[in-house]
This record gives sequence, structure tokens and C-alpha cells, in this order.
Amino acid sequence: MADRYDVAVIGTGPAGVSAAITAKVRNKSVLLLGSAAISEKVSKAHNIQNYPGLPDIPGAELAEKFREHLDQMGIEITDRKAVMIYAMGDFYSLQIDQDFVEATSVILATGVSFGKPLPGEDENLGRGVSYCATCDAALYRGREAVVVGYAPKEENDVRFLAELADKVTYIPVYKKEQMPAEVTELFPEFTNIEVKIAKPEAVEKREGRMVLITDQGEVISDGIFLLRESVAPDKLVPGLEMDGSHVKVDRKMASNLPGLFAAGDITGTPYQYIKAAGEGNVAALSAVAYIDNLK
Repeated sequence: MADRYDVAVIGTGPAGVSAAITAKVRNKSVLLLGSAAISEKVSKAHNIQNYPGLPDIPGAELAEKFREHLDQMGIEITDRKAVMIYAMGDFYSLQIDQDFVEATSVILATGVSFGKPLPGEDENLGRGVSYCATCDAALYRGREAVVVGYAPKEENDVRFLAELADKVTYIPVYKKEQMPAEVTELFPEFTNIEVKIAKPEAVEKREGRMVLITDQGEVISDGIFLLRESVAPDKLVPGLEMDGSHVKVDRKMASNLPGLFAAGDITGTPYQYIKAAGEGNVAALSAVAYIDNLK
């Protein structure tokens, strides 16, 4: 049986940290998924001037205070990525790599770094396009796959996939400024991984095979893995209602799905740390009320 939490919080920026702390204060079990380094947007901020009680604080220092607060509350960060979240009636099932956990309520606080989908991506999602290499690697035993990685940590997924697939073509988008000679040595232990420096432009399906169109030509394979830092909310949670590129919520941070809330940049402008923290607090209080009402 999968582990069951009261509240699953996705994201470790101001909204996610605030939501996790409030839920824990209200005596709820919390699963906090996200970067253990806290939000990169916060960490790299030069100077933050409008956070009450912390005037002119550097972003790295604010991130450290977030970590300290979580530690004091006994809240651990699970440094893994949720790839799918399914509404199951009175709870949610979260797919985290190849594992599943359950939560009575979910708070999305992933920010807006998911980017615009490639042309053809949405139409082929689940039909040759995937967001999780470790989840679907078994489907590519003896076959060919393309992996587009948006962060260095995705290199581990490439290695995992290469142990099963006949060939893996890896396109590290984050290394596009480097010369090809510098990245071909990424996987010296594998002879079936080819590294290409290219910019992905579109996805197509032709005669049962997948085609990734790039500025350097086409790469043909049996499947394409797009490993971004975060997945667009409506891809992460089937049936979630959007308002443009943001999650549509009410004043209680509630989405159209019962028990699922959103907070922070993911809900729209202004993209401010203090606004995100406040919404995280509201989302957690709403999640607590939802859980208590179920009981």
C-alpha cells in the first residue's frame, strides 16, 4: 500500500515552504517535494527589499532562513520530482519517478518555469512523448530513444535509459553554449549514447516513429523524453483548469479539482516572494479545512 500523507506540497519556493510550515503547524502530515537547495529564483536574487521583517536581504540568505525554518519544524524536503498527479476521488495518487504515494490534499507551488510546449508535444504526449525516463525506460528495451535534458541532473536518467535501450541520443539544452567536443565525454562508460548540441523546435510522429526536429536537423527514434525542471500544471494533473498559462484558483487558492490548491507564481502575477508566501499560507489553511471536513 502506498504511503498516505495529509498534504503533499509541490515546490520549495516561498509558496511551497509557507504552505508546508502552515500545514505542519496545523498538525497535518506533510510531504514536501522539490529542490533541497530551495527555489533557484530566490537563491539567485541579488537583494529583496519588501519581505516584512527582513529588509534588504540577499536571496541566498532568505533561502537559508527558509531551510532553517523547515528544519526547526521537522519538515524534510524530498528532492524528487512528481511526474503525474491523479485525482482518485477522496485522495490523490502522486507518481514520483517509478514510485507512488498518496495524499488527501495537494498544493501546487511549482512556479512558472515549465516553459512553452514544443509544437506537436501535446498531441503526442503518451503516444511517444514522455516526461519521465525512469518511469517508461522499460518500454524502450532494445529500442531507440531521444532525451532532451534541461538540467544536469537529467544525465542520471540518461544512464538509466541507456542500460535498456539500444541507442540513446542526448540533447543537453543547458550546455548549448559549449562546444560539442566538451560534452561528448559526458558518458565515457556508454558506447550507445550519442550527445548532440541542438535546439529542439518541434515533435512529429511519422509512420509509427517519433521525430524531433532541431535547428541541426531531425533525430528519428522510437520515443522522445522531454525532461524539464517542472511540468506544466495541466500536464501534471489531468483535468486541471487553467487561466492561460496559470492555474485558475479562487480566493481560497482552490482549483476546480476538490482538494487541490495552488499558490505563488503558478497562480499569476504579481510574481513577488511575499505574495507567494501569503498564498501558500492561504492554500495550506484551505487544505486543512478540506481535510477536516472530510473527516
